[in-house]
Order: sequence, then C-alpha cells, then structure tokens
Amino acid sequence: MQYYLIFAIALAILAIAFALQNDTSVTVTFGIWSFDSSLAMMLVIAAGIGATISVLLSWPGFIKNQWVSTRLRRQVSKLEEDKAALEQRNTQLEEELAKFTPEPIPEPPPRYLGLKSMLLGNDKPNASE
Repeated sequence: MQYYLIFAIALAILAIAFALQNDTSVTVTFGIWSFDSSLAMMLVIAAGIGATISVLLSWPGFIKNQWVSTRLRRQVSKLEEDKAALEQRNTQLEEELAKFTPEPIPEPPPRYLGLKSMLLGNDKPNASE
C-alpha cells in the first residue's frame, strides 16, 4: 500500500511538471467540433479516455474471474467439509475394527537349553528332553 502511494505521488509530480512545461495552445478539430486548449490538457484528456476504455474492456474478464473465484471457494469449502466427514467416518471404522480384531497371540518364550545340549553344541532344544 505504501509503495502504491509513493508511486502515485511521484506520478502526480511528473504530471504537474509536464503540464507546466507544455502550456502551448493547440486547436483540436474532430468532425464538426473544434476547440482550443493547452497541449497538457489535451494529453491528460486523451490519457483519461484511454484509461476509461481499457477499464471498460477489462471489466467483463474481471467479473468472470470473480464468479469463477467465488465458485471455486464454495467448491473448496464443500470439499473440506466432505474431507472432515470422511476423516470422522474413518476414525469410527478404525475404532470398530479395533473392537473386532483379536489380540495377537504372544509367542511362547524360547525353550530352555539343557546342560547336555549346551555341552554337545546343539542349539536346537531336543524334543525328548
């Protein structure tokens, strides 16, 4: 915002300097109209007409972009609501699944190796012991 204000003040200073340096009188004739004015005034009027035409030509695109932006914001809002509902449903289903899932069976502790298997070097416990 501050940059815009600084730019506007600089542009106004340049416009005033331009108007003070170009004060010669010119005659403008357009069809049956004819009038005298300063060169600076004619350039300012021409620039104003050009700015007005450019605003009028860009207005339909601006309005269309606003409509599209509004529609997309609504769509994003709906999708966020759907996402929240699906996350809540997912949490509920995970809780239900946890109720029905059996607890894992713990592995039995390893069998004790007897003194005989330790001395003989058998790492596997003997089924007969």
